[in-house]
Amino acid sequence: MVIDDIAERRRTRRTAYSGYVSVVHPPSPLLTAPGAVPGPPESPDAAVAWHYGDPFGEQRAAAERAAVVDRSHRFVLTITGAERLTWLHTISSQHVAQLGDRRSAENLDLDLNGRVQHHFVLTDLDGTLWIDTEGERGPELLNFLQKMVFWADADPEAAPDHTMLSLLGPKAQQIADAAGIGPLPSTYAAIALPGGGFLRRMPWPTEDSFDLVVPRDRLAEWWSRLTDAGAAPAGLWAFEALRVAALRPRLGLDTDDRTIPHEARWIGGVTERGAVHLDKGCYRGQETVARVHNLGKPPRRLVLLHLDGSADSRPVTGDPITAGGRPVGRLGTLVDHYEYGPIALALIKRAVPADAKLEAGPMAAAIDPDSLPPDDEPQAGRMAVERLRGR
Repeated sequence: MVIDDIAERRRTRRTAYSGYVSVVHPPSPLLTAPGAVPGPPESPDAAVAWHYGDPFGEQRAAAERAAVVDRSHRFVLTITGAERLTWLHTISSQHVAQLGDRRSAENLDLDLNGRVQHHFVLTDLDGTLWIDTEGERGPELLNFLQKMVFWADADPEAAPDHTMLSLLGPKAQQIADAAGIGPLPSTYAAIALPGGGFLRRMPWPTEDSFDLVVPRDRLAEWWSRLTDAGAAPAGLWAFEALRVAALRPRLGLDTDDRTIPHEARWIGGVTERGAVHLDKGCYRGQETVARVHNLGKPPRRLVLLHLDGSADSRPVTGDPITAGGRPVGRLGTLVDHYEYGPIALALIKRAVPADAKLEAGPMAAAIDPDSLPPDDEPQAGRMAVERLRGR
Protein backbone atom coordinates (compact mmCIF):
# COMPACT_ATOMS: atom_id res chain seq x y z
CA MET A 1 0.00 0.00 0.00
CA VAL A 2 2.81 2.42 0.87
CA ILE A 3 4.62 1.60 -2.38
CA ASP A 4 1.40 2.13 -4.35
CA ASP A 5 0.87 5.52 -2.66
CA ILE A 6 4.41 6.64 -3.52
CA ALA A 7 4.02 5.55 -7.14
CA GLU A 8 0.70 7.40 -7.47
CA ARG A 9 2.19 10.60 -6.03
CA ARG A 10 4.99 10.41 -8.57
CA ARG A 11 2.60 9.90 -11.49
CA THR A 12 0.51 12.87 -10.35
CA ARG A 13 3.59 15.04 -9.89
CA ARG A 14 4.96 14.29 -13.36
CA THR A 15 1.62 15.09 -14.98
CA ALA A 16 1.50 18.44 -13.18
CA TYR A 17 5.10 19.15 -14.05
CA SER A 18 4.64 18.60 -17.79
CA GLY A 19 3.26 22.12 -18.25
CA TYR A 20 5.89 23.84 -16.12
CA VAL A 21 8.78 23.62 -18.57
CA SER A 22 7.30 26.35 -20.75
CA VAL A 23 7.39 28.84 -17.86
CA VAL A 24 10.90 28.19 -16.59
CA HIS A 25 11.84 31.76 -17.52
CA PRO A 26 8.85 34.02 -16.86
CA PRO A 27 9.93 37.68 -16.78
CA SER A 28 10.63 38.74 -13.23
CA PRO A 29 8.08 41.13 -11.73
CA LEU A 30 11.06 43.15 -10.51
CA LEU A 31 11.76 44.22 -14.11
CA THR A 32 9.21 46.96 -13.43
CA ALA A 33 11.53 48.50 -10.80
CA PRO A 34 12.85 51.98 -11.67
CA GLY A 35 15.78 51.85 -14.11
CA ALA A 36 15.62 48.08 -14.64
CA VAL A 37 17.24 46.93 -17.90
CA PRO A 38 16.64 43.25 -18.73
CA GLY A 39 19.46 40.87 -19.55
CA PRO A 40 20.46 40.39 -23.19
CA PRO A 41 17.61 38.62 -25.00
CA GLU A 42 19.84 35.79 -26.24
CA SER A 43 21.30 35.11 -22.79
CA PRO A 44 20.05 32.78 -20.04
CA ASP A 45 19.53 35.92 -17.92
CA ALA A 46 16.96 37.69 -20.08
CA ALA A 47 14.21 37.22 -17.49
CA VAL A 48 15.88 39.34 -14.79
CA ALA A 49 17.46 42.79 -14.60
CA TRP A 50 20.97 43.09 -16.00
CA HIS A 51 21.41 46.46 -14.30
CA TYR A 52 19.44 49.42 -12.93
CA GLY A 53 21.22 52.24 -14.72
CA ASP A 54 24.58 52.25 -12.92
CA PRO A 55 26.27 48.87 -13.50
CA PHE A 56 29.69 49.81 -12.08
CA GLY A 57 28.17 51.57 -9.11
CA GLU A 58 26.06 48.48 -8.44
CA GLN A 59 29.19 46.31 -8.49
CA ARG A 60 30.95 48.63 -6.08
CA ALA A 61 27.95 48.58 -3.75
CA ALA A 62 27.88 44.77 -3.79
CA ALA A 63 31.63 44.58 -3.08
CA GLU A 64 31.97 47.40 -0.55
CA ARG A 65 28.56 48.03 1.04
CA ALA A 66 25.44 45.98 0.38
CA ALA A 67 23.33 45.20 -2.67
CA VAL A 68 20.44 42.90 -3.53
CA VAL A 69 20.29 40.98 -6.82
CA ASP A 70 17.24 39.42 -8.47
CA ARG A 71 18.06 35.78 -9.30
CA SER A 72 14.47 34.64 -9.64
CA HIS A 73 15.29 32.80 -12.88
CA ARG A 74 16.96 30.02 -10.88
CA PHE A 75 15.10 26.69 -10.94
CA VAL A 76 14.04 25.52 -7.48
CA LEU A 77 13.02 21.98 -6.55
CA THR A 78 12.51 20.07 -3.34
CA ILE A 79 13.14 16.52 -2.15
CA THR A 80 11.18 15.13 0.77
CA GLY A 81 11.28 11.71 2.39
CA ALA A 82 13.32 10.10 5.15
CA GLU A 83 16.02 8.86 2.73
CA ARG A 84 16.42 12.10 0.76
CA LEU A 85 20.02 12.71 1.88
CA THR A 86 21.34 9.15 1.89
CA TRP A 87 19.77 8.57 -1.52
CA LEU A 88 21.18 11.76 -3.07
CA HIS A 89 24.57 10.86 -1.56
CA THR A 90 24.69 7.70 -3.71
CA ILE A 91 24.02 9.42 -7.05
CA SER A 92 25.97 12.68 -6.77
CA SER A 93 29.51 13.87 -6.14
CA GLN A 94 29.24 15.55 -2.73
CA HIS A 95 29.20 13.93 0.71
CA VAL A 96 25.68 14.77 1.91
CA ALA A 97 24.52 11.66 3.78
CA GLN A 98 25.04 13.39 7.16
CA LEU A 99 24.61 16.97 5.98
CA GLY A 100 22.64 18.11 9.01
CA ASP A 101 19.60 20.31 9.39
CA ARG A 102 19.95 23.88 8.12
CA ARG A 103 23.21 23.08 6.35
CA SER A 104 24.04 23.58 2.67
CA ALA A 105 26.47 22.24 0.08
CA GLU A 106 27.36 22.42 -3.59
CA ASN A 107 26.99 19.26 -5.65
CA LEU A 108 27.44 17.86 -9.15
CA ASP A 109 25.75 15.30 -11.34
CA LEU A 110 28.29 13.61 -13.63
CA ASP A 111 27.87 11.29 -16.57
CA LEU A 112 29.56 7.89 -16.82
CA ASN A 113 32.73 9.51 -18.18
CA GLY A 114 32.94 12.01 -15.33
CA ARG A 115 31.75 15.00 -17.38
CA VAL A 116 29.68 17.58 -15.53
CA GLN A 117 25.97 17.49 -16.33
CA HIS A 118 24.58 19.66 -13.53
CA HIS A 119 25.89 21.92 -10.77
CA PHE A 120 23.44 22.68 -7.98
CA VAL A 121 23.26 24.10 -4.47
CA LEU A 122 21.27 22.30 -1.78
CA THR A 123 19.98 23.17 1.68
CA ASP A 124 18.29 20.79 4.13
CA LEU A 125 15.70 22.54 6.27
CA ASP A 126 13.16 20.99 8.63
CA GLY A 127 12.77 17.73 6.70
CA THR A 128 12.86 19.20 3.18
CA LEU A 129 15.89 19.29 0.91
CA TRP A 130 15.85 22.43 -1.26
CA ILE A 131 17.85 22.47 -4.51
CA ASP A 132 18.43 25.34 -6.92
CA THR A 133 20.21 25.24 -10.25
CA GLU A 134 20.43 26.97 -13.62
CA GLY A 135 16.93 27.76 -14.89
CA GLU A 136 17.37 26.17 -18.31
CA ARG A 137 18.85 22.99 -16.84
CA GLY A 138 16.44 22.57 -13.95
CA PRO A 139 13.86 20.41 -15.77
CA GLU A 140 16.58 18.03 -16.95
CA LEU A 141 18.03 17.73 -13.43
CA LEU A 142 14.59 17.09 -11.96
CA ASN A 143 13.89 14.44 -14.60
CA PHE A 144 17.16 12.69 -13.78
CA LEU A 145 16.44 12.71 -10.04
CA GLN A 146 12.94 11.35 -10.52
CA LYS A 147 14.22 8.51 -12.70
CA MET A 148 16.83 7.53 -10.10
CA VAL A 149 14.50 7.24 -7.10
CA PHE A 150 13.36 3.63 -7.64
CA TRP A 151 12.05 2.53 -4.21
CA ALA A 152 13.94 4.98 -2.01
CA ASP A 153 11.90 7.15 0.34
CA ALA A 154 12.74 10.33 -1.57
CA ASP A 155 10.33 12.47 -3.55
CA PRO A 156 11.81 15.13 -5.90
CA GLU A 157 9.40 17.69 -7.29
CA ALA A 158 9.52 21.16 -8.81
CA ALA A 159 8.92 24.14 -6.53
CA PRO A 160 7.85 26.92 -8.92
CA ASP A 161 6.20 28.69 -5.99
CA HIS A 162 9.65 29.61 -4.60
CA THR A 163 12.35 31.81 -6.04
CA MET A 164 15.62 33.54 -5.14
CA LEU A 165 17.26 36.84 -4.28
CA SER A 166 20.92 37.33 -3.31
CA LEU A 167 22.19 39.83 -0.75
CA LEU A 168 25.85 40.76 -1.18
CA GLY A 169 28.28 42.98 0.67
CA PRO A 170 30.10 43.52 3.99
CA LYS A 171 27.18 45.52 5.40
CA ALA A 172 24.75 42.63 4.90
CA GLN A 173 24.30 42.19 8.66
CA GLN A 174 23.18 45.80 9.02
CA ILE A 175 20.66 45.24 6.22
CA ALA A 176 19.47 42.00 7.82
CA ASP A 177 18.96 43.71 11.17
CA ALA A 178 16.94 46.51 9.59
CA ALA A 179 14.91 43.98 7.55
CA GLY A 180 14.02 41.91 10.60
CA ILE A 181 16.08 38.87 9.68
CA GLY A 182 18.41 38.68 12.67
CA PRO A 183 21.93 37.22 13.02
CA LEU A 184 23.32 35.90 9.74
CA PRO A 185 24.65 32.32 9.59
CA SER A 186 28.14 31.01 8.88
CA THR A 187 29.18 29.71 5.46
CA TYR A 188 26.83 27.04 4.05
CA ALA A 189 24.54 27.35 7.08
CA ALA A 190 20.91 28.44 6.77
CA ILE A 191 18.21 30.10 8.85
CA ALA A 192 14.44 30.14 8.36
CA LEU A 193 12.90 33.42 7.22
CA PRO A 194 9.77 34.91 8.73
CA GLY A 195 6.77 34.06 6.57
CA GLY A 196 8.45 31.12 4.82
CA GLY A 197 11.65 30.38 2.94
CA PHE A 198 15.20 30.53 4.21
CA LEU A 199 18.49 32.40 3.98
CA ARG A 200 21.85 30.68 3.55
CA ARG A 201 25.38 31.99 3.45
CA MET A 202 27.52 31.19 0.39
CA PRO A 203 31.31 31.56 -0.03
CA TRP A 204 30.94 33.33 -3.38
CA PRO A 205 30.82 35.62 -5.31
CA THR A 206 32.13 37.46 -2.22
CA GLU A 207 32.84 36.41 1.35
CA ASP A 208 29.61 38.18 2.34
CA SER A 209 27.08 36.48 0.07
CA PHE A 210 23.61 35.34 1.09
CA ASP A 211 20.88 33.61 -0.91
CA LEU A 212 17.26 34.10 0.08
CA VAL A 213 14.89 31.42 -1.17
CA VAL A 214 11.44 32.94 -0.67
CA PRO A 215 7.85 32.30 -1.74
CA ARG A 216 7.40 33.67 -5.24
CA ASP A 217 4.37 35.70 -4.24
CA ARG A 218 6.55 37.51 -1.69
CA LEU A 219 9.44 38.28 -4.03
CA ALA A 220 8.54 41.96 -4.43
CA GLU A 221 7.91 42.26 -0.69
CA TRP A 222 11.39 40.95 0.15
CA TRP A 223 12.96 43.15 -2.52
CA SER A 224 11.32 46.21 -0.98
CA ARG A 225 12.21 45.13 2.54
CA LEU A 226 15.91 44.80 1.66
CA THR A 227 16.14 47.98 -0.43
CA ASP A 228 14.23 49.97 2.20
CA ALA A 229 16.79 48.68 4.73
CA GLY A 230 19.59 50.21 2.62
CA ALA A 231 20.64 47.54 0.12
CA ALA A 232 21.31 48.98 -3.33
CA PRO A 233 19.36 47.40 -6.22
CA ALA A 234 21.92 45.60 -8.38
CA GLY A 235 21.50 43.74 -11.64
CA LEU A 236 22.91 40.36 -12.52
CA TRP A 237 25.82 42.13 -14.24
CA ALA A 238 27.15 42.96 -10.77
CA PHE A 239 26.77 39.37 -9.57
CA GLU A 240 28.46 37.97 -12.69
CA ALA A 241 31.39 40.41 -12.54
CA LEU A 242 32.12 39.46 -8.94
CA ARG A 243 31.66 35.76 -9.72
CA VAL A 244 34.15 35.87 -12.58
CA ALA A 245 36.69 37.77 -10.47
CA ALA A 246 36.26 35.08 -7.79
CA LEU A 247 37.01 32.30 -10.33
CA ARG A 248 33.66 30.61 -9.80
CA PRO A 249 32.42 28.86 -12.98
CA ARG A 250 28.82 28.82 -14.16
CA LEU A 251 27.64 25.66 -15.84
CA GLY A 252 26.93 26.06 -19.54
CA LEU A 253 28.80 29.35 -19.79
CA ASP A 254 32.22 28.50 -18.38
CA THR A 255 31.93 24.79 -19.13
CA ASP A 256 31.21 22.68 -22.19
CA ASP A 257 30.07 19.11 -22.73
CA ARG A 258 33.63 17.82 -22.11
CA THR A 259 34.28 19.56 -18.78
CA ILE A 260 35.32 17.39 -15.85
CA PRO A 261 35.29 18.63 -12.22
CA HIS A 262 39.06 19.06 -11.91
CA GLU A 263 39.10 21.51 -14.83
CA ALA A 264 36.44 23.74 -13.30
CA ARG A 265 37.83 23.84 -9.72
CA TRP A 266 34.91 21.94 -8.24
CA ILE A 267 37.06 19.43 -6.35
CA GLY A 268 36.61 19.47 -2.58
CA GLY A 269 34.13 18.72 0.16
CA VAL A 270 31.94 21.22 1.94
CA THR A 271 34.76 22.46 4.18
CA GLU A 272 36.92 23.06 1.08
CA ARG A 273 34.01 24.94 -0.55
CA GLY A 274 33.95 22.45 -3.41
CA ALA A 275 31.35 20.20 -4.99
CA VAL A 276 33.21 16.86 -5.25
CA HIS A 277 34.19 14.95 -2.11
CA LEU A 278 37.19 12.73 -2.77
CA ASP A 279 36.58 10.25 0.04
CA LYS A 280 33.05 8.89 -0.38
CA GLY A 281 31.25 5.91 -1.87
CA CYS A 282 30.65 5.11 -5.50
CA TYR A 283 28.67 7.41 -7.77
CA ARG A 284 28.34 7.87 -11.51
CA GLY A 285 31.57 9.36 -12.93
CA GLN A 286 33.66 8.64 -9.83
CA GLU A 287 36.19 6.55 -11.76
CA THR A 288 37.25 9.55 -13.85
CA VAL A 289 37.46 11.80 -10.78
CA ALA A 290 39.64 9.29 -8.91
CA ARG A 291 41.88 8.58 -11.91
CA VAL A 292 42.59 12.23 -12.62
CA HIS A 293 43.15 13.02 -8.96
CA ASN A 294 45.47 10.09 -8.26
CA LEU A 295 47.27 9.44 -11.53
CA GLY A 296 46.75 12.15 -14.11
CA LYS A 297 46.26 15.84 -14.72
CA PRO A 298 43.20 17.57 -16.14
CA PRO A 299 43.66 18.44 -19.82
CA ARG A 300 42.44 22.00 -19.25
CA ARG A 301 42.33 24.47 -16.40
CA LEU A 302 39.99 27.33 -15.56
CA VAL A 303 41.79 30.68 -15.54
CA LEU A 304 40.98 34.37 -15.34
CA LEU A 305 41.75 36.40 -18.45
CA HIS A 306 42.33 40.13 -18.71
CA LEU A 307 41.29 41.44 -22.12
CA ASP A 308 42.18 44.48 -24.17
CA GLY A 309 39.07 46.62 -24.18
CA SER A 310 40.17 48.81 -27.09
CA ALA A 311 38.93 46.36 -29.76
CA ASP A 312 35.96 47.45 -31.87
CA SER A 313 34.06 44.20 -31.31
CA ARG A 314 33.95 41.41 -28.78
CA PRO A 315 33.93 37.63 -28.80
CA VAL A 316 31.10 35.66 -27.22
CA THR A 317 30.94 32.79 -24.80
CA GLY A 318 32.09 29.58 -26.48
CA ASP A 319 34.48 31.27 -28.91
CA PRO A 320 37.97 29.76 -29.21
CA ILE A 321 40.99 31.20 -27.42
CA THR A 322 44.01 31.13 -29.71
CA ALA A 323 47.78 31.48 -29.37
CA GLY A 324 49.59 32.31 -32.59
CA GLY A 325 46.48 31.31 -34.51
CA ARG A 326 46.28 27.90 -32.83
CA PRO A 327 43.22 27.08 -30.70
CA VAL A 328 44.23 26.54 -27.07
CA GLY A 329 41.03 27.05 -25.13
CA ARG A 330 37.41 28.11 -24.85
CA LEU A 331 36.06 31.50 -23.75
CA GLY A 332 33.54 31.48 -20.91
CA THR A 333 31.81 34.44 -19.26
CA LEU A 334 33.06 37.81 -20.52
CA VAL A 335 32.08 40.80 -18.39
CA ASP A 336 33.21 44.33 -17.58
CA HIS A 337 34.41 44.66 -13.98
CA TYR A 338 34.27 47.96 -12.15
CA GLU A 339 37.98 47.78 -11.23
CA TYR A 340 39.62 45.34 -13.66
CA GLY A 341 37.90 46.28 -16.91
CA PRO A 342 37.03 43.45 -19.34
CA ILE A 343 37.69 40.08 -17.72
CA ALA A 344 36.65 36.55 -18.58
CA LEU A 345 36.85 32.98 -17.42
CA ALA A 346 38.34 30.51 -19.87
CA LEU A 347 39.21 26.85 -20.08
CA ILE A 348 42.80 26.76 -21.34
CA LYS A 349 44.96 23.76 -22.23
CA ARG A 350 47.20 22.89 -19.31
CA ALA A 351 50.39 23.17 -21.39
CA VAL A 352 49.77 26.86 -22.20
CA PRO A 353 52.28 28.95 -20.19
CA ALA A 354 51.14 31.77 -17.94
CA ASP A 355 52.83 34.42 -20.09
CA ALA A 356 51.38 33.23 -23.41
CA LYS A 357 50.04 35.91 -25.74
CA LEU A 358 46.45 34.94 -26.36
CA GLU A 359 43.61 36.20 -28.53
CA ALA A 360 39.88 35.96 -27.92
CA GLY A 361 38.41 36.94 -31.25
CA PRO A 362 39.54 40.54 -31.91
CA MET A 363 40.68 41.06 -28.30
CA ALA A 364 44.17 40.41 -26.98
CA ALA A 365 44.07 38.42 -23.76
CA ALA A 366 46.47 37.58 -20.95
CA ILE A 367 46.21 35.00 -18.19
CA ASP A 368 46.12 36.42 -14.68
CA PRO A 369 49.06 34.50 -13.14
CA ASP A 370 47.40 34.49 -9.73
CA SER A 371 44.51 32.52 -11.20
CA LEU A 372 46.62 29.54 -12.23
CA PRO A 373 45.92 26.49 -10.05
CA PRO A 374 48.92 24.68 -8.54
CA ASP A 375 50.19 22.01 -10.92
CA ASP A 376 53.05 20.45 -8.98
CA GLU A 377 51.33 18.82 -6.01
CA PRO A 378 52.30 15.15 -5.47
CA GLN A 379 49.60 12.66 -6.43
CA ALA A 380 48.98 9.74 -4.08
CA GLY A 381 48.43 7.22 -6.87
CA ARG A 382 51.48 8.32 -8.83
CA MET A 383 53.65 8.18 -5.70
CA ALA A 384 52.41 4.66 -4.93
CA VAL A 385 53.30 3.52 -8.45
CA GLU A 386 56.78 4.98 -8.09
CA ARG A 387 57.25 3.20 -4.77
CA LEU A 388 56.26 -0.11 -6.35
CA ARG A 389 58.89 0.52 -9.01
CA GLY A 390 61.50 1.10 -6.31
CA ARG A 391 61.96 4.80 -7.07
